[in-house]
Amino acid sequence: MYIEVEKGVHIFVQDIDPGPGSKPIFFVHGWPLNHQMYEYQFNVLPEHGFRCISMDIRGNGQSSKPWHGYSYDRLADDLAIVLNTLQIENATLVGFSVGGAISIRYMSRYRGRHINKLALIDAVSPSFVKAPDSPYGVTKEQADALINQMYVNMPKFLSDVSLMFFNRNLGTATLDWFVNLGFQSASYALIKILQEAARQNVTRDLAQINVPTAIFHGVHDQLIPLKSAELTQQQIRGSKLYPLDNSGHGSPICQADDLNKGLMNFVNS
Repeated sequence: MYIEVEKGVHIFVQDIDPGPGSKPIFFVHGWPLNHQMYEYQFNVLPEHGFRCISMDIRGNGQSSKPWHGYSYDRLADDLAIVLNTLQIENATLVGFSVGGAISIRYMSRYRGRHINKLALIDAVSPSFVKAPDSPYGVTKEQADALINQMYVNMPKFLSDVSLMFFNRNLGTATLDWFVNLGFQSASYALIKILQEAARQNVTRDLAQINVPTAIFHGVHDQLIPLKSAELTQQQIRGSKLYPLDNSGHGSPICQADDLNKGLMNFVNS
């Protein structure tokens, strides 16, 4: 289905509902992917009574690809409109990578409306670029270099990122699939979202989260180090950190079985 979030901008939503009494989980994907990155969750969780709802962030997948609207605030607004339109209540919000940062901003900006639990997976939090209060990211120069590569050779860039995403060799077919998901996005959207990630810091948002929060993070994450997840955990009251010992940045794929079990236990707790 499609939901209009502003004039001419439509967000693609997938809703896998196994039936009455199912518990809603809303998934927000990461960069440079789309909702299909969660297929190893969607293949399993509905069998256990979980309604899996997901969307393609604007500029990605099957959603509209406008030139504008890639700030965290605007992307959080899109999420709010989708949740309002679907009239979802008491859902668990799951955010991966940049989708984690967007979910954090949503929880702060909208006081967690519709959401009773939050799960962050390899989230870009507190920041992507190193800052005095978040010293574990990349340098500004490294972030600028990544962004510049996208202007020069996007196919090679996506291929290089795929090699950094996983902790172990998942084979060329998985890497090709990853790159193909990136090709379903508008290249300017990928650039703008990474530019936003490079200048944002969600530290102030973290203190405003007041729902049970689980933080799943790959121990071998090359993009957002585990130290960042530890810092995030310290700043969300009552949150718990669950390190994934065999994962890089792509935990929903690297260590799907363990993550699925962790998510189900968290939602049911």
